[in-house]
Amino acid sequence: MRSFTDPSAVLAMVPGEVVTLLRSIDVGAGSEALYRNQLPALLAELAHQARGESIMASNAIEGIVVADSTRARKIIGGGPLRLRSRSEQELAGYRKALDYLFREDWAPLNLGLVLHLHRLLWSETAAEGGRLKTSDNLVVDRSQDGSVNVRFTPVTADLTEYYLRELVDRYTTAVRTERHHPVLLIGLFVLDFLVIHPFPDGNGRVARALTNALLADAGYGVGRWVSLEQLVAESADDYYAKLLASTRGWHEDRADVWPWLTYFVQIVARAYERFTHRAASSRASGSKQDRVREYVRKHAPVMFCIADIRTSLPGISDQTIRLALSALRQEGVLVSEGTGRTASWRRVK
Repeated sequence: MRSFTDPSAVLAMVPGEVVTLLRSIDVGAGSEALYRNQLPALLAELAHQARGESIMASNAIEGIVVADSTRARKIIGGGPLRLRSRSEQELAGYRKALDYLFREDWAPLNLGLVLHLHRLLWSETAAEGGRLKTSDNLVVDRSQDGSVNVRFTPVTADLTEYYLRELVDRYTTAVRTERHHPVLLIGLFVLDFLVIHPFPDGNGRVARALTNALLADAGYGVGRWVSLEQLVAESADDYYAKLLASTRGWHEDRADVWPWLTYFVQIVARAYERFTHRAASSRASGSKQDRVREYVRKHAPVMFCIADIRTSLPGISDQTIRLALSALRQEGVLVSEGTGRTASWRRVK
């Protein structure tokens, strides 16, 4: 709620870098509409891929991992499966929450929706979801030596419902007035939600699921085609550092929101860049092996694995990827390290 006490004052001086990124996001949203009309099959494929990445990545950020990739895919698919562990249960819970937001007409944003998402998140576990915290909580870092460092202090339990209702109401009012860019308002909402920290557990995952929904509701549906959660996971250290920087002084209305908002806008802009690249790659002329070769030479990191190419070039089989990598190795462009599914590739020139 604190960021929305006077959003015009908070957002009075938008940094030039953020202005540039917001322009690129708006351009990306325009291209998204174009692809939706012209290439619905491509978007369906990208949506299927992004959904799986989001479910895996949002849980992985919290240290929740299902090591058996075959079982993880079955859980993501939603078919009948006896869940064996708490990690598998929580993976299935995030799937339910994300699918609800993307498949149901959930609008408008309200406290009931937030509680329902949390209830879905825990629906496969023995824990009871959908209830606000009843005792105060702290967000801490635990060192290997056992010491604990308080990252920030959330809103107290007795004020949580009030603050959360105020946040939803003030955010809704700010969106309706159309005085500020919606992506900035969504970033502020996520910041305040995480400082309020309304639940005993699962706050980060609820916030990330809501981010997808609020962006789509504002006309920025990139989270359907590219996993925002995956982008956050790839920059997790920066995510926590920028969030921490913008929580300092929040309770006293002295917080500097721009470290967090700059990071948040960068993530959305990066998602549109990835979306544009994947869509353009799928439309590019030339054989599928040519597309793999171009990706490796121009876009891949120095060290990568087949899964990285599969993610960036949906629709190309692993066998085709292997043939292209083998040819590049023979040309001296790549060297392989390791064997089998754990093999990685390194670009040498």
